[in-house]
Amino acid sequence: MSETIGVSFTRKMKKTHTILLPQMLEYHSPFLQAAFEANGYRFAVLQGGARLKERALRCINNDYCYPGILIVGQMLEALQEGRYPANRVAFMEPQAGGACRAGNYYQVIIRAMSRCGYGQVPVISLNYKGQEKHPGFRITPRLFLDAVRAVCYGDLILSLYHQVKPYEQEPGSTDRVKDELERELMEQLRARRGGARRKVYRHILEAFGEIAVHGAPKRKVAIAGEIYIKYCSLGNHGLEQYLDRQGCQCLMGGFINYAIYVLDSDYRAYQINTKRQVLKGGYELALKWLKKIQRELYREVEKFGRFEMDPPFEEMKRLAGELVGNDCITGDGWLVAAEAAAAVEKGCRNVLIVHPFGCLVSHVCERGILKRLKAKYPQVNFQTVEYDYDSSDALRESRIMLGLAQI
Repeated sequence: MSETIGVSFTRKMKKTHTILLPQMLEYHSPFLQAAFEANGYRFAVLQGGARLKERALRCINNDYCYPGILIVGQMLEALQEGRYPANRVAFMEPQAGGACRAGNYYQVIIRAMSRCGYGQVPVISLNYKGQEKHPGFRITPRLFLDAVRAVCYGDLILSLYHQVKPYEQEPGSTDRVKDELERELMEQLRARRGGARRKVYRHILEAFGEIAVHGAPKRKVAIAGEIYIKYCSLGNHGLEQYLDRQGCQCLMGGFINYAIYVLDSDYRAYQINTKRQVLKGGYELALKWLKKIQRELYREVEKFGRFEMDPPFEEMKRLAGELVGNDCITGDGWLVAAEAAAAVEKGCRNVLIVHPFGCLVSHVCERGILKRLKAKYPQVNFQTVEYDYDSSDALRESRIMLGLAQI
């Protein structure tokens, strides 16, 4: 068991300190912020950043992975630029566990803060296993339900935005609708208003459905891969915007499937490694409930008729099983194969699999499936794209353009 280091986030700090979350889930973060605020926390999401590499590499090793460098850099920038007083903030780091270097982010961030003179800043590990506890932070049932609602809103808006934005008649109309919905739904989440989830889903669907669109179908390009690089524009250098400038429609799987995958993978590891499976019922109950929440969202989209979502979890697992074993659960594991296959089933003929440079887990679980993907879908162009702080824009964009070519 790792040594506990750093300072605690106390009950008193809940009223005086702002919890800062690194940029990652950009479609979901506004709603997650509102969910935390509804539960009495001061909360903000870090945005953008300049010279993050230089800031981070002063206090962590340059062999650390790219997402870790960006996260530490964002945290240091917030303090060094005076955006937040060091004695009134705490940092939160989401952790799913697993075998990659992200499992050490919690300790790395604490040590980095200490080396740079910010040892008084608490660092909170956001995980569902109850590890690295702090007296002032607890995932209550109410907070958990609010966060699940926030993720569902984010998934729906992410999917609809990608289906409407490339075809909007009036430039900027999709972004306006997205921004208006974010403000409205954040206020509802803070005040716990808005009614049943299904009612809110219909409202979101109707808002995007009213946007005027035109034009022939554009080339669909899927983004799959390591979760941080996939979702975070800071990590993927604005990949969605780059694809939009190339006249493409972006496809990206939602976060709900990833959340269920993490729990399902943890359950599978528990089954393999534990003889007396006293937690079996708890795992199965939680998985059943999350899948029910996902089906509820998908049914509303299906009833509306115009839009579609990525496949539900069980279908994703089946698609992956035709390419790689479902016991491939290290890092993003079999989910990457499932995302790629699901995109192809939707008619996508160009798939970009993105990951940080030097990430062994990504090389095994992403590059390792390329041969099987190309054998099963010979008409599809699969291309891996690596991201690092030292790679040039020209090199990276040349890899992306190779992935956009027709074969």
